[in-house]
Amino acid sequence: MTEASLPSRTSANKRKITKKRRKKNQFLSFMIRLCMMTMFLLSLAGIWFFFTPSGNNMRFLMADTLITTQHRHWAKYIIGQEELDKRVAAYQAQFNEMGTEKDTHTISIPIKEGEESKEKPLIEVEEVSGTGYHGYVLTVNDPTKIRLGVPAKVGKGEKVSSMVERTGAIAGVNGGGFADPNWKGNGFKPIGLVISQGKLYYDGIGEKNSTQIVGLDKQGKMIAGNYSIQELQDLNIQEAVTFQPRIIVNGKGQIKSQKDGWGIAPRTAMGQREDGAILFVVIDGRQPAYSIGASLYDVQQVMLDHGAVIAANLDGGSSTVLVGKGGEILNKPSSEYGERYLPTAFLVFEHPEEVDIPNVWKGLRPQDIDAGKK
Repeated sequence: MTEASLPSRTSANKRKITKKRRKKNQFLSFMIRLCMMTMFLLSLAGIWFFFTPSGNNMRFLMADTLITTQHRHWAKYIIGQEELDKRVAAYQAQFNEMGTEKDTHTISIPIKEGEESKEKPLIEVEEVSGTGYHGYVLTVNDPTKIRLGVPAKVGKGEKVSSMVERTGAIAGVNGGGFADPNWKGNGFKPIGLVISQGKLYYDGIGEKNSTQIVGLDKQGKMIAGNYSIQELQDLNIQEAVTFQPRIIVNGKGQIKSQKDGWGIAPRTAMGQREDGAILFVVIDGRQPAYSIGASLYDVQQVMLDHGAVIAANLDGGSSTVLVGKGGEILNKPSSEYGERYLPTAFLVFEHPEEVDIPNVWKGLRPQDIDAGKK
């Protein structure tokens, strides 16, 4: 190495260091600009979200959607605790009002075997879809073939697929709600009433109170609305669970627009046509690449499009499931843990008179049941 070569190498090193510093400074400058742009866009989004009509509509839609999930408390971070409480109370008042109009619909009793009739299968399954949702309509052409299934063992609910397979049903849909402490409930403690085969299986309200029920009488006519136990007995109730709201009464939709549809979620609902056929609408949700979910208004419109003259909401969310013969799950339940353990399901049988559904709650009072015990 000669002394003459040292200055050129030193200069080259300096140029490399300068180039690296320049690149580093350019990167830092880019990141600063990116952060500033992001903050600016977030500020604009915040202004839109909280201070414009369209933003407020989106904010309340998001809150309503959370209200129907296992994470209702998160809605307070979007609309505040006070507004959340007001919104829940307002929906409850609306649902109660929707249960007061007297239902006057009548049905044509299905023609029995041996009489002239057009041959119809007992059940039909049809796929339905709309903006952001995909699901199914299960049509049961003879409503007298439906029974309310309950768990086989004391202390824990049962998957609908298990109920269908165990009892030999040809189809099943999730039924009423249940106590679900910390969203880890065992599915064994129903909310309100459970009536199966004309008998009161579970009483969570007492003789003097009433509750919103969804069910069928002995002739296969759907009953939905606010009733006491005595009123239900007078109506010859056959199968029933507690849930709400009614969404169609006397052929009229009760939910006037999407903004009153209580958010977007997986849904299950039951309805009836004038010819007596029962409609179960099952909408999947919380799966963006497949189906986000539906509002109650969407479900109401599906029911009306299929001729329902009465319809009511059933338990939805991660409980929503449609099961076919042999326990095959036809839809895509949204629960990350798979199909849920539930206290009730509407089951369809070719020969319901041969089915034995014991009362798993016999001798148990509501206060005797620990809803969170595994």
